[in-house]
Amino acid sequence: MLAQCVFWVSGACVAYSYVLYPGFIYWAARFWGRSPARPQVPDAELPTVTLLIAAHNEESVIAERIENSLNLDYPAGRLEVVVALDGCSDRTAEIVRNYESRGVRVLDNPSRQGKAATLNAAIARLTSEILILSDANTSNERSAARRLVSWFADLRVGVVCGRLILTDPRTGRNVDSLYWRYETFLKRCEATLGALLGANGAIYAIRRSAFVPLQPNTIIDDFVIPLQSKLRTGCSIVYDAEAIAWEETPARLGAEFGRRARIGAGAFQSLRMLRPIFHPCQGWLLLSFVSHKLLRWFCPLFLLALFMATVPLVDRGFYCGALVAQIAFYGLAIGGLCLPGANLPARLIRLQTMFCSMNLALAVGFWRYAFGRQHAAWRRTERTASCSGGHSS
Repeated sequence: MLAQCVFWVSGACVAYSYVLYPGFIYWAARFWGRSPARPQVPDAELPTVTLLIAAHNEESVIAERIENSLNLDYPAGRLEVVVALDGCSDRTAEIVRNYESRGVRVLDNPSRQGKAATLNAAIARLTSEILILSDANTSNERSAARRLVSWFADLRVGVVCGRLILTDPRTGRNVDSLYWRYETFLKRCEATLGALLGANGAIYAIRRSAFVPLQPNTIIDDFVIPLQSKLRTGCSIVYDAEAIAWEETPARLGAEFGRRARIGAGAFQSLRMLRPIFHPCQGWLLLSFVSHKLLRWFCPLFLLALFMATVPLVDRGFYCGALVAQIAFYGLAIGGLCLPGANLPARLIRLQTMFCSMNLALAVGFWRYAFGRQHAAWRRTERTASCSGGHSS
C-alpha cells in the first residue's frame, strides 16, 4: 500500500507540473488573463537609462557586447553603458577601458566578490531611473532598450523581462528547442495573470527604486531580483516578447550541465530569500511558483521515488509495464546523447535527454546547496569568440 501511494503521488506531481499545469495555465490566461498594451512614449519623455553589464573574464566577447550596446536605438545622452568588473584576471578590464572615450563607464572590483555583490555595489553608484541588466555574452536587438523602457510609463510596472533567443555558435541560426519554446509559452501565459516568475539575465529592466539589494551569496540573481522587487513593492513584472536578446548555446554539453547544476543550487537557496511568496494572498503568483518551479525543483526526488516504488510492485501487470516504460525512457534518453538528425522522432528523443539531464543537474545542484559546495562567484560558460554572428538588427 505504501509503495502504491508513493508511486501515484510521485507520478502525479511530475505529470501535473509538466503536463497538466501548462494546460491549466493556458485556459486560465484565456479566461482571466490581461495583455496590456505597451505605452507609446515620445523621445522627449523617455527616462534616463543605464545598461549594466556584469562581467568576469569575458575578453573574447566584451568588445562586441559594448559595440552592440552603443548602437542601441535610444535618444542620445539618455543611455549610459556601465560595465561592472568582478575580479577579472584576463584582458577584460583593458578592453573595456578602451571605450571610456565613447562614454562607457567602468566599475572595476579588483578582488573577486561574486555577481550579487558586484551588482549591489554597481547599482548603489548609479543614478538613472531605469536599469537594464544584461550579460556579457549576449547581443540585443537594436530596439530592445526602447521597448523595455517604454513600459515604465505605467508607474505600476517595476520589472520588464525581454525574450532570449538561443543561437547556434557556428551558423548564428535560431536553435530554440521544443523545451525552450515550451518555457516561453508558459512565460507568456503567466505574464497575463501577473504571475511571471523572475527574468532572464540576458535582458531585463528594473526601476531603480524597486531594486532590493541582494544577499552577497545569491546564486541566481535574475530570478531573485524581480521577485524580491515584486514581493517588497507590489510592482508588476511585464513580459515583452519583442524585446529580444540573442545568446549562443554552450559549445560543450558539460558546460551546459554545470550551468544547470548551479541554477539548481540557486533555486533551493532562493526558497529562503522568497519566503513571502508562500502567503496565500499571492494568488496566481503562488500557484505559478509552486506549479512551475517548486514541484520541478523536487522532480528528481519524485522520479527516483517513482522508480523505487515500482520495483516491489513488479509482480503486478500494470506496475511491471510501468517499470519497463521507465527503463525504456531512460535508455532512450541516454541514446539521445549521440543521436543525429533533425526529424521529429530524433528531436523528441533529444527532448527526453534534456529532461533527464536537467533533472540530474537539479539533483547535483541540491547536493551542492545542501553541503555548501556551490559558491556565489560565477564562472563564464565556454562559448565561441563571437556571440552575435548572423544576427540582424
